[in-house]
This record gives sequence, C-alpha cells and structure tokens, in this order.
Amino acid sequence: MDLPAASHHRSLFRVERSEVSRMTVRFNHTIIAVKDRNESARFFRELLELPEAPSWGVFTNIQLTDGVLLQFAEPPVEIQMQHYAFLIDDDLFDRAYQRLCDQGIEHWADPQMRRPGEINNEHGGRGVYFKDPAGHAIELITRPYL
Repeated sequence: MDLPAASHHRSLFRVERSEVSRMTVRFNHTIIAVKDRNESARFFRELLELPEAPSWGVFTNIQLTDGVLLQFAEPPVEIQMQHYAFLIDDDLFDRAYQRLCDQGIEHWADPQMRRPGEINNEHGGRGVYFKDPAGHAIELITRPYL
C-alpha cells in the first residue's frame, strides 16, 4: 500500500489546481451541427452583422466580436436541437429583430413558445427566441442574466 505517494499526488494536484484557478478562462470556440454549413454561417453573419471569417476543412466559420469562433459542420447524424444565446447591444437588437420580422421568421418572447410574435423585457433588457435554419433554439438578449 503506497499511501504516502497517493497523499503526495493529491497535494500536488491541489497546488496545480490552485495555480490554474488564477488563470483567465474564456470560451474559445464550438462546433455547431447543421444541415447546411454555408447557409447557417450566412444566416448568423447577416443577422448579427459579422464579417466573413477564414474557414477550413469541414468547417464554415464565423467569429464573434469577442473572438469566439462558431464552426458550422454537417455531421452524418441526426441533428439534435441545441440552445444558443447571444448578448447583443440595443441597436443591433433593433436591426436583428427587424430582419427576423422582414424575413417572416417565427419568433417568441419566451422559450416555451407561448408568446408568438413578441419580445420580452426581462432582466432589465429585451429578448427574443427563434429557430435558426438548422432548427436550433436561438436567443438574442440585450442584458446578461447575471
């Protein structure tokens, strides 16, 4: 039984974890499964007024203003709906909401989809829910929840 060695490893882990906890943690990228990667990337670029980003391999990419990379890919599996929320400023919200309305995209004030054609005024801001071309639940908000 090597108890001292096991105890030593646990104390080393605590030191390493303590050092790591001082590091900044930021979200860097995610892969979003879609039916048509170019259509989905174009939808978000136009809706959120984002420039084109370099793409490679099986990915069509967009980059948010904070540097987060969204990589759209077409996996050979059934796509499961995911939820993605974007925090945007009031001016962009106005323009994006107008685009949703102009394109006839069904939208709701609530995630349960009980208030169609409306926006909400929760958390000191505004929000709207809708589905993207791949069927993912998208939320635009003007104020963070926390």
